[in-house]
Amino acid sequence: MKTVLNDRAMTKRNKLYEGKAKIIYEGPEPGTLIQYFKDDATAFNAQKKEIIAGKGVLNNRISAHIMTKLEGIGIPTHFIRSMNMREQLVRKVEVIPLEVVVRNIAAGSLCKRLGIKEGTHLSKPLVEFYYKNDALGDPLISEDHIMTFGWADPYEMEEIVAMAWRVNDYLNGMFAGVGLKLVDFKLEFGRLWGDYDELYILLADEISPDNCRLWDARTNEKFDKDRFRHDLGDLIDGYQEIAKRLGLIPEGGLMANGEINEEVVAQLEDIENDLAKERKLRAVKKSGKPRKI
Repeated sequence: MKTVLNDRAMTKRNKLYEGKAKIIYEGPEPGTLIQYFKDDATAFNAQKKEIIAGKGVLNNRISAHIMTKLEGIGIPTHFIRSMNMREQLVRKVEVIPLEVVVRNIAAGSLCKRLGIKEGTHLSKPLVEFYYKNDALGDPLISEDHIMTFGWADPYEMEEIVAMAWRVNDYLNGMFAGVGLKLVDFKLEFGRLWGDYDELYILLADEISPDNCRLWDARTNEKFDKDRFRHDLGDLIDGYQEIAKRLGLIPEGGLMANGEINEEVVAQLEDIENDLAKERKLRAVKKSGKPRKI
């Protein structure tokens, strides 16, 4: 049976960073980190908060599955393997301070900013950039902002945008196959420096219902974090529905009487990304020396 990490063990680790949904710890080997998924749910830049049992477990499993699938089609990611029900072993990268949002259907802030009716299908996928800064509310920015302030160079942006398009193509097909619409999603990226000072751009962070909008293809029922944002129904029910359709948890779910059923969790297989450990990454041309963010 798998070991469930307790809070006492967690406190002995070297914590490097704690965000709204995850904690980052120093990894067991140089160049690695441990990414721990919390049960905290936040919305509207953390103005709305709640702890929801099981959320971190579901996000960990869904994100690990998606990262592994993307690696399989040639998208380099930071994900190496799942360690237990809440943790992933990932590569340590230099975080690029951008949030890249890909939109297929109008929803959320796009509707609020431009007065577009929610559910409007866009004529082509829309890629937006936001400056990753909680204190400023992650403001919408242009590529000119990115270049002017040196957050990424033109070669990196070319790679990031190309990867975002490929991820969108793949995820649209994957979710459509299980009866879900991919409305929009957020990506984050990082730099990895090779032994000979070559630069690699990796997909980082997570891809889960926390940062994807996913609607039922027939009814438009929302299974993502909008359930929490707008009080549309139980958040865990929505996340479990996504995990069930992807074949990641049994039909009975992971919860029993509002708590995680550890016996069910212990029977789930870990997700390991052999490609992330073994495959040679594709180099991106650099225009200067490494930058510290």
